[in-house]
Amino acid sequence: MPEVHFSVRWPDNSTSDCYSPSRVIKDYLEVGKNYSVPDFVDRSRIALSIASARVEQKFGYMCSSAMDQLSQIERTADSFAAQENALVLVEAFRPS
Repeated sequence: MPEVHFSVRWPDNSTSDCYSPSRVIKDYLEVGKNYSVPDFVDRSRIALSIASARVEQKFGYMCSSAMDQLSQIERTADSFAAQENALVLVEAFRPS
């Protein structure tokens, strides 16, 4: 499956290099676009769940790396829960 790495910049200006086992993430996130933290988490959850399901269809097991990535996104996002109008910027997609 075509893996994709994507870089995001969090509201505190820190960055994360994220992973998706499928290009489906590109259907939910756009490079150069800012998303509210809750919207970014929701979009990531949908895309990474679809990606994991695609791995399961092809290989017979869910992608634990996709679910680990989602957990990491959710944990990081939790630290910004109290900030109103906090935005996440999608900086880049890179094939692996």
